[in-house]
Amino acid sequence: MSGEPPPAHRRLTGRLVAATHNSGKLREIHELLAPYGFDVVSAGDLNLPEPYETGDSFAANAILKARAAARASKLPALADDSGLCVDALGGAPGIYSARWAASSKDFAGAMARVERELIATGAPRPWRGHFVSALALAWPDGHLELFEGRVDGVLKFPPTGEEGFGYDPIFWPDGHDHSFGQMSSAQKHGIPADGSRALSHRARAFQKLARGCLRARGS
Repeated sequence: MSGEPPPAHRRLTGRLVAATHNSGKLREIHELLAPYGFDVVSAGDLNLPEPYETGDSFAANAILKARAAARASKLPALADDSGLCVDALGGAPGIYSARWAASSKDFAGAMARVERELIATGAPRPWRGHFVSALALAWPDGHLELFEGRVDGVLKFPPTGEEGFGYDPIFWPDGHDHSFGQMSSAQKHGIPADGSRALSHRARAFQKLARGCLRARGS
């Protein structure tokens, strides 16, 4: 019924599977979870297969990956689905951000494609876009939590910086004079992410997850 309060979040304790085979994403998940003292094991460490992402949204794909890992491992599983959405490209590459880099994970090629397609549109600069992150936390019994974060900014070429991963070197978040590719993890995420400084899309989603489901070590 409409007047009923939302269901309470479930607190996460013990061991957790990071449902990703992406080394850059896994590193960021480890960094964001560090204040909470979890025993984190990756899907790759457990030799879990990568489910094919058939969802039509970031949230749908995150849920698909988290549920698959939770079922296979019999442990709670955290999955992220994220990507770059470019205004002048109608939101592309969006949920296909990783596929633009192909199986070789050639994000230099993917960034070059973004630039080519933007030039082809004739859209005036500044070229705007945003990153989205959907975090799904699934338990083996079917319980699910979902949190989303977004950060807006402009795209600049050529790519700048060697930090981060993916499309970070072409994304300059609003209010900042450096690309994500030039920022340290602490600058990009605002670690600890349960504070007020969360900047990246993943840190903003994680901030919501932390407030709902996590308890800092020693608290």
